[in-house]
Amino acid sequence: MATPKPHIAITYCRLCNWMLRAAWMGQELLSTFAGEAGSLTLIPDDTGGVFEVRVDGDLVWSRGEQGRFPEITELKQLVRDRIAPAHDLGHADRGHGDSGDG
Repeated sequence: MATPKPHIAITYCRLCNWMLRAAWMGQELLSTFAGEAGSLTLIPDDTGGVFEVRVDGDLVWSRGEQGRFPEITELKQLVRDRIAPAHDLGHADRGHGDSGDG
């Protein structure tokens, strides 16, 4: 019997008009983890300022805790660490934070 693939959920503030941001980040995650992710749900919420990303119910990112939105490479790394630790993110993994020639 096959193990179910991970579910990603993005809860966003509908009142803040963050649907496009949530949809874009969701699209990026689905594209990056096409073989590893099972599904993605966008959840509109009326709680002011909420923007959370969960994998199988476990909180990966909270704007309320971090005080900002994640950079997409940062979010991909966090999700990757949960669902596919061996997945190479290419340039997002190499030289991140280096002060070399770039």
